Amino acid sequence: MTLLRVSGSRLVDEAGNTVRLRGTGLGGWLNMENFITGYPADESSMRAAVRGVLGEDRYEMFFDRFLTSFFTEADADLLREVGVNCVRIPVNYRHFEADDRPMEINERGFRHLDRVIGILGERGVYSVIDLHALPGAQNQHWHSDNPTHVAAFWQHRHFQDRAVHLWEAMADRYKDNPWVAGYNPINEPADPSGQVVGPFYDRLVKALRAVDPAHVLFLDGNTYSTDFSVFREVYENTVFVCHDYALAGFAHGGPYPGYTRGEWCDREELERAFARRTAFQRETGTPIWVGEFGPVYSGDPLVDEQRYQILRDQLEIYDAHEAGWSIWTYKDVGLQGLVCAGGSYMERFGPFMAKKKRLGADRWGSTMEETASELAPLHRLIDTEFPSWDPYPWGARYQTDDLVRHILIAQALLPEYAELFRGLDDDELLALADSFALSNCTRREPLIRLLADNLAAR
Repeated sequence: MTLLRVSGSRLVDEAGNTVRLRGTGLGGWLNMENFITGYPADESSMRAAVRGVLGEDRYEMFFDRFLTSFFTEADADLLREVGVNCVRIPVNYRHFEADDRPMEINERGFRHLDRVIGILGERGVYSVIDLHALPGAQNQHWHSDNPTHVAAFWQHRHFQDRAVHLWEAMADRYKDNPWVAGYNPINEPADPSGQVVGPFYDRLVKALRAVDPAHVLFLDGNTYSTDFSVFREVYENTVFVCHDYALAGFAHGGPYPGYTRGEWCDREELERAFARRTAFQRETGTPIWVGEFGPVYSGDPLVDEQRYQILRDQLEIYDAHEAGWSIWTYKDVGLQGLVCAGGSYMERFGPFMAKKKRLGADRWGSTMEETASELAPLHRLIDTEFPSWDPYPWGARYQTDDLVRHILIAQALLPEYAELFRGLDDDELLALADSFALSNCTRREPLIRLLADNLAAR
C-alpha cells in the first residue's frame, strides 16, 4: 500500500482510484475543548487548576486514563460500521513540547496518537493529523488553547520556529505510514494583518517537503479557514481546506429555513455559502475538502430536526460537488457528538455545566443572549462611545462577548470546576475518566443513521 496523493481535483490511491475522504473530527481528545468535555476557559488553564487540586501524580493518572478511554478499538469499530474512511485528529502542541523546554520533542507525547492512528489503520480508516493549537496560539479563541484574545503566534518568530520544528518531527515519524492521509499543519489560522501567514506557509511547506515529500498537505485559509488569498502559489500535492458551518446551525441559530439574526438561511443559501468558501479550490482545480462543519443540537426535538435537515442539505451539496468532509465532532458531553459521555462524570459535573450554559461561558454553546440584561449596559456603552470599533475577526459584539463571557467569566469558573475533583479516591477518578468510554456513552442515533445512510448511498 502506498500513500494517497493529489491528482487534479481528486485524491487517489496507488492504482489511481479516487479516494473521497469522509469522516469525523476527534475533537476534545489530544486537543481538549471546553464545550466538548465540560470544563471552562482553555485547556492549559483548566489543566493547571486541576493539577493544583489533584497533585502531579494523580493528575497524570486521571488524564492518561481519559485519553485512553476516550478513543479505543470499540470507537474505531463504530466509525467503521457508520462507514467513515477518515478521522481528522486535532492535537495540541503541548503534548509534544513544553514551553519551558522549547525545541525538545517529548517522545512520550506520541503514545496515544500512535495508538489511535494504528487502530484506525487496522480497520481501513485514514487519519489526518491536525495541529489545532500552536505555540503562542494561531487564532484568538479557546480552541487554540489561547487564554487571551491575542494570536501571538503571528507576532513572534520564536513561536513559528517551534511550529516548524515540531512538524519536521511529526513528518519524520509518519512519513512512511500509508494510513496517515496527510498533515493539516495549522487549524483555522487568524493572522490579523494577513501579511505573515502566507510567507509562513511558504516556509512550513518547504520544511515539511524536505522531510516528507510524499504526504498530502491539508492547508487552511486565513481567518478561520475562509480567506485563501494569502496563498501565493498552489503547492503540489496539497488540499486547501475550507470550514463550512451553517449560520442557522449555531447555538444562536434561528429556524431553518428562516432568519438568524436578520440573515436568511435555506438550502439555496447553504449552497451559495459553500460556493463562496470553495471558490479558490474550484478556480485552482484542487480537491475540495470541508475540514469542519456540522450543526449543534439543542435537545428540543423540533429544533434538532431542523438541524438534521441542515446537515442533510449540506451532505447533498457536498455529494453533488464530490467534496470530501470531516464532521465536527465524534464525542462530547451533548452539544454535537455522534456519541455523548455518561456515567459519573455527567452526574458530578452536570450542575456545573448547567451553570456554564446559564452564563454563556462557552463561545460554541452560547446563544449570545445569556445574562443579557447584565451585559446590555456594556454593549450599549461600546456602541455609543466606540461606534466605529470593528476588531478582527468578527466585530465589536463578538469581541465584547469573548472578553467578558468566554475569557473573564470562563476563567473565574476554573476554581469551581477544579474543586469538583477534590476528595475523590483513585477509583472514583478513574471512573470519571471512563465516563468517556464508548460503553458508558449514549448514541445520538438520528445523527448516526443520517451519516450512515449518506455514506452507504455514495
